[in-house]
Amino acid sequence: MRITNNMMLHNTALNINGNKVNVLDLNSQMTSQKKIQRPSDNPVIAIRSLRLRTSLSKINQYYDKNIPDVESWLETTETALKNMNKILTDVKSQCNTGSNDYLTEDDRNTILKGLTALKTQLYEEGNADNAGRTVFTGYKTSSQLTFMTDETETSYNISQKFTYKDMEEFTYYSGKVDLPNTADEVLLTDNVPEIGKESFDRIRLAYDGIDGIENLSYSYGGETVTFESGVPEADGSIVYTATNSMGDDVTLTVYATEDDWAAANDGVKTVEPGEMVLIRTSGDLIVGSDLSTELKSNKAEFDINYQKTGFEKGVLRPEYYYNCTDVTDPANPIEYTKFDADGNKIYEDINYTVALNQTLKVNLQADEVFDMSIYQDVIELTDTVQAAINAHDKVKRLEEMQKEAQYADCQEQLKVWLDAAKKEADYADKRLTEQFSAGIGKFDKYMEKLNMAYTEVGARGDQLEMTEARMSNQQLTIQDLKSTNEDKELSDIIIEYTAAYNAYKIGRAHV
Repeated sequence: MRITNNMMLHNTALNINGNKVNVLDLNSQMTSQKKIQRPSDNPVIAIRSLRLRTSLSKINQYYDKNIPDVESWLETTETALKNMNKILTDVKSQCNTGSNDYLTEDDRNTILKGLTALKTQLYEEGNADNAGRTVFTGYKTSSQLTFMTDETETSYNISQKFTYKDMEEFTYYSGKVDLPNTADEVLLTDNVPEIGKESFDRIRLAYDGIDGIENLSYSYGGETVTFESGVPEADGSIVYTATNSMGDDVTLTVYATEDDWAAANDGVKTVEPGEMVLIRTSGDLIVGSDLSTELKSNKAEFDINYQKTGFEKGVLRPEYYYNCTDVTDPANPIEYTKFDADGNKIYEDINYTVALNQTLKVNLQADEVFDMSIYQDVIELTDTVQAAINAHDKVKRLEEMQKEAQYADCQEQLKVWLDAAKKEADYADKRLTEQFSAGIGKFDKYMEKLNMAYTEVGARGDQLEMTEARMSNQQLTIQDLKSTNEDKELSDIIIEYTAAYNAYKIGRAHV
């Protein structure tokens, strides 16, 4: 083959241009310290780089965003649980003090003051939020768990379910001394009430001060007894009558207050063996002895639908615990569903993806932490202390009246009043001791429930910590693989660049 001068010049020019391109590429590598500048430079490196970058982007999202968000949520929850535990511990401490049989006047006043202060704090921790999202309200993270102000016009229809296990024995005290103010009133000893007590089984609704019931039913063994429509009585009560499968009538009487209940029964708070009584102010459904035995032995279940208007600040909102309807605006009712048609709880779990194919539930729902009965128990304890204080104040006042000249001629009558007041005070002290002794066990259970929630949060935290460590290792590993695939050592580039540049210069020099 004949090689001409033009061919030699052409090949030399091509080689020089090739060296020039090589120098340019190496110069770009020196600037970026990357092996390739465009996918066409090396498709294998480009494809591997795309995969590694995608993996690293996901890991960075988990490690730098999702995991810290979960940590923050769990820390907020843990802090709220710790604070709530402190509040319950303080209430239990008051119960320990109140269970003492030898309380002084100062002791009672101190307990009342302590419980009153704690009552306002009970559910405040339920409104804890993480970055503006309330942590105990399920999907309703923009809402509060409790009523934030006194809402006198707010009205709900509430549906509650109970079982025979929710029935508890409770003692009701009848008779309350109204102090006479003059000697003539002292002489009217017929006005001295009979002080007594009766114990019945009761079911306590979640809320007191209810407007009335829409319907109430109990069922067992395939039988359901339903009270739907009542007849108003002259004394202000409403009487509901239902018939069981045996053809027997069962009566439910609804009274506004316990005083109305007593007044309708000659001053005695009593329930006929086969009847029930509902007190609207306290939310107590009181069951007669025979009916109670029947319901317990047959393991009865209850459905109670009632309406309540007016909620105090700090009280739990019913939509987080029950199926209910906000009927404040009758034209635009708002329905909330907590349980499905089969009675199963509808869970509102908030899950974060913390790793590939791994999610972690971050939230606890209110009913898993804050027992609705806590508020009612504290209210009862507070009322019990106040009743004892009032009863002892009556005794103290009557003893002072015995020393006053204006009552010198009615000492015998004053003694009748004083004996009744002392009996009322004795009963009040006994009730206080019983209630506070029972409160120790109740608040132990509330704290146990809280501690279980705290343990669950801790377990999630441990799981998150292990995931975080794994994501950290994976992040470093992928970063190393990405660097190995894409990056090039500057020293290697300089050597190659120097060699390429020398070749280019030598080629230029011989042209």
